[in-house]
Amino acid sequence: MAWSFFCSSAICPQHQVNVTFGCKNSLQNVKNLIKSIGIRSKSCSPNESLRKGNWVKLICGASFEDVVDIRNLSLVYTLAGVDCIDCAADPSVVSAVNEGIETAREIVPIRRPWVMISVNDDEDLHFRKAEFDPKNCPSDCSRPCEIVCPANAIFFERETATVEVPFGTNRTGESKMQGGVMTERCYGCGRCFPVCPYDKIREVTYVRDAMAAAELLKMKDVDAVEIHTSGRQTHLFGELWDELRDAIRYLRLVAVSLPDNGDATISSMNEMYAIMEPHLSCFNLWQLDGRPMSGDIGRGATRESIAFAVRLAASRERPPGFLQLAGGTNAHTVDGLKKRGLFQTHITSGAPKQLHSLIGGIAYGGYARKIVGRVLSSMHSQHGLTSIEHHPEHLLEALKEALYLVGTVKSYNPVVTQQ
Repeated sequence: MAWSFFCSSAICPQHQVNVTFGCKNSLQNVKNLIKSIGIRSKSCSPNESLRKGNWVKLICGASFEDVVDIRNLSLVYTLAGVDCIDCAADPSVVSAVNEGIETAREIVPIRRPWVMISVNDDEDLHFRKAEFDPKNCPSDCSRPCEIVCPANAIFFERETATVEVPFGTNRTGESKMQGGVMTERCYGCGRCFPVCPYDKIREVTYVRDAMAAAELLKMKDVDAVEIHTSGRQTHLFGELWDELRDAIRYLRLVAVSLPDNGDATISSMNEMYAIMEPHLSCFNLWQLDGRPMSGDIGRGATRESIAFAVRLAASRERPPGFLQLAGGTNAHTVDGLKKRGLFQTHITSGAPKQLHSLIGGIAYGGYARKIVGRVLSSMHSQHGLTSIEHHPEHLLEALKEALYLVGTVKSYNPVVTQQ
């Protein structure tokens, strides 16, 4: 059996190729795959991708802190050609992202995606964790929380106590549950809260330390910041901006992630832009967070993000800045944008007149992690916690999954068949 790889592009048919791999997957197969597709990110800068409307961002998660998975995800999606990798504002996480990027670039000389850290100005769904004490869980519980967790962050083990009794004999006591939530893997999706039949799971929210984030922004391997805000209390946004302001000059991009607040959305965006503009020396971007952390649920999860984009794209009152979708984005998002005439639709603006896309691009979070995460889980079950480049057969499989997703935006659409 051999692998046949066919790459098609609706925009550039001259890049169609047909490459056959042997039975043995190797690191050379990975190099051949990337070379055969002609990934444009070898030469196309992230800001150029925004203008063309084929920007792709990987969201590792504002609260996801599993550095092994983050490193491997960053490696795979760098090879797939993403423009930006968004992660938690934590030094160890940033280091893991950059290690994954640089390892990818040692495999193939591809350009470096921007590294973005996420902060928040108030309580936010993306900045929370689930928490519970498994010892309080009844032993006969069916553990639905463990089943619904998309991050595999909840686990249980039985602990049976052995009690010594008189005359030198032992008696086995009652078994208790242990384990619980792996904090570094929980990214706050909240799906476990409503399914607990005993209401044992608590929500723990937090706000990232602004001063610590400002120091991270000054590092040479951090390129961008994303501020998560509700958009309802712009004074909180202003307070956070004041704390970050001196570090903004080190950046290539400032993003603001906000939900759809209906008629109030545009006015709050303009208020926030007025706060940023005097000290904004780089590009700015508005992340339209349709249905947070839901892209892995199914096809319909992307509807709210697309509807949000339709409203914002039609507004003439919105402030300057690229528009990018998030929240519920998955493999169906591009098709949804195409149906609404928003995918890589170019407009003329600015002085001098410049062409740029109405929608700059798409950020993928839960769905992107899910499709590659299946490969990572299989690799870890076979080999333990390890770096994916040490197991090229898994790297090749993960890269194919990533290329399917990134390719819907970048206009390379690989299809794998067996011969």
